[in-house]
Amino acid sequence: MKIISTMILQISAIFVFCLVPLTVLAHPHVLDVSERVEVSKEAFLEDLRRVQVIFMGEFHDHVGHHEAQLAVIKALDDDERPLAIGLEMFRRDSQEDLDVWTANKMPLLEFVEVYNQNWSMWPEYSKIFMYARNQEVKMVGLNIPRNITRKVASTGFKSLSSKERLLLGNVQCEVDPTYGRYIRQAMGGYGGHGEQYLYFCEAQLLWDTMMARNLIDFLKENPDYRVLVMAGSGHAWRFGIPRQLVEQSDISYRVVLPEIIGRVDRESVTKDIADYLWLDVGDDGWSF
Repeated sequence: MKIISTMILQISAIFVFCLVPLTVLAHPHVLDVSERVEVSKEAFLEDLRRVQVIFMGEFHDHVGHHEAQLAVIKALDDDERPLAIGLEMFRRDSQEDLDVWTANKMPLLEFVEVYNQNWSMWPEYSKIFMYARNQEVKMVGLNIPRNITRKVASTGFKSLSSKERLLLGNVQCEVDPTYGRYIRQAMGGYGGHGEQYLYFCEAQLLWDTMMARNLIDFLKENPDYRVLVMAGSGHAWRFGIPRQLVEQSDISYRVVLPEIIGRVDRESVTKDIADYLWLDVGDDGWSF
């Protein structure tokens, strides 16, 4: 009996040893999607420094995703190249308020009022906005008035008035089957169909197109800047804002997405979706 017990312990030890990878990287665990291997923090940041725009996706209410964004912001903010933070959370027409905030010339309570007119969930985003103010990191509003996207999602792009289209610069909004499939996957199997699903896709495409255009306008005026764009995971996918960026310009970029089980995870992610996947290994895995 003692011999059998000893054998079981030895076999168990071998089994456990086989489950442990030979090379265990420290947090964070970032997957290079093309190579299908985890990369070190140093290799990850070195590659991000090769491009002008970094898209970092998020679940808006996921604190860990914002910790990851802030970690990269801090790492890139020490470069000679100036850094700006592009925001889905702010409309372009609120840019003056962002400029005053990052110049450290607006009281906190006053800014929070402005913030709440643009977005919500201040506690989840506050560390990033406070860092930008304290370090005077420029922030760029990329979004468009929400009443326009709501109208498109409800009654379609065709329902926009001539005045509204002129405000958008007469942007086109034609949803192809590839984009429709992407939206369904990015939204976790969104169950809409028919005309209503088309309108929903048109609203998302309009959002992506205009945020890309506003980003390009900023870089035309500020060509020396590197921009880290914070956007909802769907908008940050390669088929979202990045696709519109390359269709309108020749700007280098990388896509970094957080792992979201059921939408984009280590099993389903492809290079058509992202360059890097920040793996979800628990609460302590979202920072350097």
